[in-house]
Amino acid sequence: MLRKIMLAGLVVAFAGGAAFAQESCDSKAVGKDGKALAGAAKASFMKKCMADSCSTKAVSADGKPLSGAAKNSFMKKCEAGG
Repeated sequence: MLRKIMLAGLVVAFAGGAAFAQESCDSKAVGKDGKALAGAAKASFMKKCMADSCSTKAVSADGKPLSGAAKNSFMKKCEAGG
């Protein structure tokens, strides 16, 4: 029971982090010329940026990196922003 509560708390804590990561990724989406990216270039950049920001947060309640199905599930939710 305690483990489920800890996991739920961890997921809730990172949900806000995903929204912040998306905001920072969006502000970083500029080309070499200083203009904002658009279309496929922006989509590609956002996907990579969100994956990078989420992978650093993929840790269990005891601080160990997630792996396997747990990591896949976390990454999917984090990258979706929810």
